[in-house]
Amino acid sequence: MKEYELTVLIHPDLEADIEKPLTNVRDIIKSAGGEIIREDNWGKKRLAYSINREDFAIYVYMDVKLPADAPLKISNTLNITEEVLRYLLVKVDEKGRALLEEAAKNAETADAEEK
Repeated sequence: MKEYELTVLIHPDLEADIEKPLTNVRDIIKSAGGEIIREDNWGKKRLAYSINREDFAIYVYMDVKLPADAPLKISNTLNITEEVLRYLLVKVDEKGRALLEEAAKNAETADAEEK
């Protein structure tokens, strides 16, 4: 299974009951054979341009592990899901992630040495 990053923009009118559309997205991932590693709700933000006459959306970011055939299944399902305005599903760049973690560790050690 490979790691992916999924960012979902949910309709802003669903902010009061955000758990229902999030449960739908989680079920889509799990039914495709994937597992959610981490989930982060970024909240309601202004869009750069209107989507379906909406100026705001609720951004939710997820780190997921998916089998080879799952990204296509998830994409096809999210395309017809009414609560989802847009989504972005991309494969994780392992080298880039390792470099970011190394840079963070170096910054922490540098801060510790200064104190």
